[in-house]
Amino acid sequence: MHWKPNTSVGNPSKYRHRPPRLPVLFPKTGTPLHFVTFCTWDRQPILACDAVHQAFILAARKVQEAGNAVGRYVIMPDHVHFFLRIGPEGQLGLAVKYLRESITKTLRRTKPDLRLWHPGFFDHLMRSAESYSDKWEYVRQNPVRKGLAESAEEWPFQGEVVSLSM
Repeated sequence: MHWKPNTSVGNPSKYRHRPPRLPVLFPKTGTPLHFVTFCTWDRQPILACDAVHQAFILAARKVQEAGNAVGRYVIMPDHVHFFLRIGPEGQLGLAVKYLRESITKTLRRTKPDLRLWHPGFFDHLMRSAESYSDKWEYVRQNPVRKGLAESAEEWPFQGEVVSLSM
């Protein structure tokens, strides 16, 4: 799930969109890199197709126009993994919502009554270049571990929208 302010301490409205520790952890940019995963409802295998792949790429480019950046990603049949850098004024939840809505519009054309998404999403704050490369290697091997491809390079539903670095 994404970060929510602790309403029992201090002034929660002061930290409504970003945890106060981000400038300390990321002094150069103040813009962290998140590893994000969201899943289909009941793990339905409906995402690994060209239409969803194209919808994801187009939405990622729109997210970029809002000052955020989607980096590397892998679309699995029942979930999506991607790296996302949130700009200074951006919000993680809104970026994820936009990506999911774009995929929803695409899938609704052929499956209008289908419940698509498991509520919420998982995100992990990347703290170093090493953890970023390790996490990417793990994610890109997902299709191989699941028996969907013989090698990571063969999986067609992956890529990089924007080159991100730590």
